[in-house]
Amino acid sequence: MTAAVVVLDYGSGNLRSAVRALERAGAAVTLTADFQAGLDADGLVVPGVGAYAACMAGLRAVRGDRLVGRRLAGGRPVLGICVGMQVLFERGVEHGVETDGCDQWPGVVERLQAPVVPHMGWNTVEAPEGTALFAGVEHERFYFVHSYGVRDWTLQTNDRTRAPLVTWSSHGGDRFVAAVENGPLTATQFHPEKSGDAGAALLRNWVESL
Repeated sequence: MTAAVVVLDYGSGNLRSAVRALERAGAAVTLTADFQAGLDADGLVVPGVGAYAACMAGLRAVRGDRLVGRRLAGGRPVLGICVGMQVLFERGVEHGVETDGCDQWPGVVERLQAPVVPHMGWNTVEAPEGTALFAGVEHERFYFVHSYGVRDWTLQTNDRTRAPLVTWSSHGGDRFVAAVENGPLTATQFHPEKSGDAGAALLRNWVESL
């Protein structure tokens, strides 16, 4: 049976490439801002490019933050991409302005401390043991375009719940979170839809998990 995936259309970025990549990964994809459709789908994808504050404003305008919360409360899969990953954290700081995020994870999205920003182009990742998202592509390169990231993973589970699997990458000597696998909530800082065969395999891993 084909997994039904909604790509949330909240006015952020080139969504067509994400739709096409997910279709190639085997999903039946709908691009919509409809809350109920987003709730009913097997998987929800939250894309995002540009400024954190603008993405959060767009997300709130279509109740996307509530949609994500409702899905996760029911254990239903969500995938965040690029700024769509960043808004899942507690807050973002851009140009000295703090914006509240969806607060699914503690942590701050801040400017990368690298000599050259943005971090743009292909880069390797350090995927953890037991990753399902990167199965078969642990040592491949993925396509990044960002100036901000989460440089410190602060969530403590104290073994009460299964700890999220965190994948790292680095740019100009600065380490940042490249992906997170946390039960139904998955996110990547890079763009799998722009990452060629490796990104296609990663999206296929996610779609097949639905």
